[in-house]
Parts: sequence; C-alpha cells; structure tokens
Amino acid sequence: MPVIYQLKITLDGIKPPIWRRIQVRGDISLFKLYKIIQVAMGWEDYHLHQFIVGEDYYAIPSPEDPWPMETKNEKRSKLIKVAPAEKAKFVYEYDLGDSWYHEILVEKISPGGEQEHPICLAGKRSRPPEDCGGIGGYYEFLEAIRDPKHPDHEDMLTWAGGDFDPERFDMEEINRLLSKIK
Repeated sequence: MPVIYQLKITLDGIKPPIWRRIQVRGDISLFKLYKIIQVAMGWEDYHLHQFIVGEDYYAIPSPEDPWPMETKNEKRSKLIKVAPAEKAKFVYEYDLGDSWYHEILVEKISPGGEQEHPICLAGKRSRPPEDCGGIGGYYEFLEAIRDPKHPDHEDMLTWAGGDFDPERFDMEEINRLLSKIK
C-alpha cells in the first residue's frame, strides 16, 4: 500500500505568503505532481516548468535542450525517491521567464490508505496572474488595482479579467478539480 505525503507548497518571495497544503500518494511521478501543483495553486499551465532537487533538475527532456543529459525525466522520477523523508525540501519552478519558485516541504509521510486522488487540506491567498512579470510585476499589479487613481488601474483590471482578489482561496473548487486527477 503506498504511503501518503503531506506537502506544503509555498510561493517564494511573496508577502504575505501564498501557500497550499496537499496530500498525495508517495508513488506518483514528478510529472503527476506538476499537474497537481498547477491545480492546487491555480496556475493555467501556459509555461514550462522544472523541479530542482539538490543539484538535479527534473522536467520533460526536449530534443532541443542544449544539455539534454543534465535534465532527468520527471515522468520516470517518483516523489518517494526524490524526497524520501519528512522535512525534505525541493523546488518547483513554473514559468521559466517569470520564475515562480515554489518551495515544497515534506511535512509528513503516513501509511497509505484508500486515497485515490490528491486533496488540498488548507491554503492562503490567490496565485499571481499569469505573465504579470514575476515578483516585481506582481507587486506593481497589486498597487495598480488597489488604487482607483493609479494610471494603470483600469488597464490592469481589464487585463486580469475584470477583477482580482489576492486573498481569494477556494479549497472546495481546488478539491473538485483535484478529484479528477487519478
């Protein structure tokens, strides 16, 4: 029976923090973990990503990669192998341009059960909008949408789809979407 990992995923460099606590099976691939993180954080999967575990990089190797032998295949790499113990930490980077680094902490490893899909246990705040320009761009975006007199206020709200609530966190919706991942 597979073990269950409790992971805390925290978006680096943002205050107050944006984070999620999830439970996943330890025998999942890093490729599946990437899919889970996309849903849990609310990203839209528009960009490349990679995992960084110590000195090792995991992604989907590309024939166009100038250093293909240096990237390990995330589809063949299991969570239980790259983070075998509690308190292990590694990084998930999303959008290699904006460089959204997520610290992943293994909080707990428990005996397996009948858990068929990942679940979100807790979290805080909404992730930044896609393509907002990294941490600096996100803070500029927040400044503009919070001040109706800011010269970019209307443009930024329109670009974000009409509204954006940085405090929004909908665990029920996240779990509904995670329930589709087997």
